[in-house]
Amino acid sequence: MSTAGKVIKCKAAVLWEANKPFSIEEVEVAPPKEHEVRIKIVATGICRSDDHVITGALVKPFPIILGHEAAGVVESVGQGVTSVKPGDKVVPLFVPQCGECKSCLNTKGNLCCKTDLDPSNGFMPDGTTRFTCKGKAIYHFLGTSTFTEYTVVHESAVAKIDSAAPLEKVCLIGCGFSTGYGAALQTAKVEPGSTCAVFGLGGVGLSVIIGCKAAGAARIIAVDINKDKFAKAKELGATDCINPRDLKKPIHEVLIEMTGGGVDYSFEVIGRTDTMTAALACCHNNYGVSVIVGVPPAAQNITFDPMLLFTGRSWKGSVFGGWKSKDAVPKLVADYINKKFVLDPLITHTLPWTKINEGFDLLRTGE
Repeated sequence: MSTAGKVIKCKAAVLWEANKPFSIEEVEVAPPKEHEVRIKIVATGICRSDDHVITGALVKPFPIILGHEAAGVVESVGQGVTSVKPGDKVVPLFVPQCGECKSCLNTKGNLCCKTDLDPSNGFMPDGTTRFTCKGKAIYHFLGTSTFTEYTVVHESAVAKIDSAAPLEKVCLIGCGFSTGYGAALQTAKVEPGSTCAVFGLGGVGLSVIIGCKAAGAARIIAVDINKDKFAKAKELGATDCINPRDLKKPIHEVLIEMTGGGVDYSFEVIGRTDTMTAALACCHNNYGVSVIVGVPPAAQNITFDPMLLFTGRSWKGSVFGGWKSKDAVPKLVADYINKKFVLDPLITHTLPWTKINEGFDLLRTGE
């Protein structure tokens, strides 16, 4: 029996307020409007950015359905949709690609104007929501909202992928893997023989390491306060692992000494202002490039000595690894199928999604 054009009742993990667990609720998911796509979510990853909303570090309206790293199958499409059809395997895109705005038209840009990064938003592009629960409208998250059995996204925010793709693996290409891998390859443009430092060895940090290694970096120094992360970092290409808590002096000074003047490229993949400044300071004073990959905490500013930049360093940000999402995601999925890179080491646990609160506990304990 076709569900096209009808409201779907399904289960979703609703966050009613900050600093509370997710509540598994029955929600109503409206049919897709013009240029919208309704997706049955098959697999979704848990990302620190979702947790930032729970803690208030990323400000969003409540109640909300979080989740932005996923893969699924198109259930139905609204009027005018041409790039996907029911039955297609897809990855929702938290950074859309409308193809018309300044960023989309610029070869160097990837942060589409249709992105829902505005703190007060939480709506579809037309200013309404597709979710209701207990008679209340529920906000969307980053235009994707994947912690639900069904979601609705704008056509610019979905990429059709190879029908052979294993969805429980390639869901990581929807955020974590692409964000880290692209930060190295697209944003920093790491060169063969170079030296890199990676601050933070979660899934995204490990993906930066995979990217640095793919680019031919000769030395990749991994930095984390959790030494349990070191074995996996080395398996994926790290040449050195350092725990700042074991050091007598600041981490940037140690890295400058280890490398005879600073690294060529550094990456902050945590989302802390102190590590962002350390990552900048540890790269070479004249030609070093430091990339901010972690989501910066709300209402915190960085104070630093401008001489750090005056001597020639570059400080860059990277959203979704600098990839133009709709173009890049199908290619990245094809590269995974063709064994250009691995995803399995990034997956530590696979849980039924009703155990989402346990999944976030594992994230918070560093497991």
